[in-house]
Amino acid sequence: MREQGRGDRLTALLRRGPLLAVLVLYTLYTTLPFLWVGAMSLRTTAEISADHYGLPSPAHWGKFRAAWVDSNFAGYFWNSTVVVVSAVAIVTVLGAMAAHALARYRFPGNRLIYFVLFSSIIFPPQIVLLSLFQILVNYDLYNTRTGLVLVYVSLQLPLTVFILEAFFARIPQDLFEAARIDGYTDFQIFLRIVVPVGMPAIVTTVILNFVHLWNEYLFAVVLVSDEDLRTLPVGIQRFMGDYFQDIGMIATGVMIAVIPVIVVYAFFSEKLIQGMTAGAVK
Repeated sequence: MREQGRGDRLTALLRRGPLLAVLVLYTLYTTLPFLWVGAMSLRTTAEISADHYGLPSPAHWGKFRAAWVDSNFAGYFWNSTVVVVSAVAIVTVLGAMAAHALARYRFPGNRLIYFVLFSSIIFPPQIVLLSLFQILVNYDLYNTRTGLVLVYVSLQLPLTVFILEAFFARIPQDLFEAARIDGYTDFQIFLRIVVPVGMPAIVTTVILNFVHLWNEYLFAVVLVSDEDLRTLPVGIQRFMGDYFQDIGMIATGVMIAVIPVIVVYAFFSEKLIQGMTAGAVK
């Protein structure tokens, strides 16, 4: 009996071995570059040039203070926080309402609106850069946080609606009929039924939008030229010159920029997994 149990465990291990090997290799593939950058963030550029893969000995923790205070990373961090949080909040509210309307109500132009939104996802956003620049200049929104927030909202809204509409469409109709019998209005149905039931999908879009906008560079560098309004990805560029790049400070800036992403994912990872796997199991 004992030998049979050992044989079953060995068979199970052999079956799972390839999968475990792939998971270990993928974990190393994704983790080692992050650890390497983390080690470089505690070393000077001269130390990195002498030994690219060396350990920080000694560790220069003062580089984080220098980047935060002397290189105005505190201002860049604040600008990114204000712009990204505002854009994600607006996108989430508008996207959830639009997705609910497209998924639950049938009206003339419903599928046309959905098709237009879906089509905007296919084309790269860079093709609208010049037109957005001209629009912001005409409406005195160029070089402002408000203008950048509106651009980010326009960029992320189609994908948010596309993801949420597919999720909201699977909410059972019985819930809405029961809410109607209880006297709920359309807005109450949205707040008390759609939002709680669709929270995994909503959190998924929040995380995806936050990560994408937090790392966004192209629109931030083109639509904002004032040093006091620049975001973190643009601020890191200060350490890149034509003839010299401060690799050590670039790594320090990258580590400062990545901390909020790690925190957001750590708090909402469970909801993210639920949203990404929604519908996989009937």
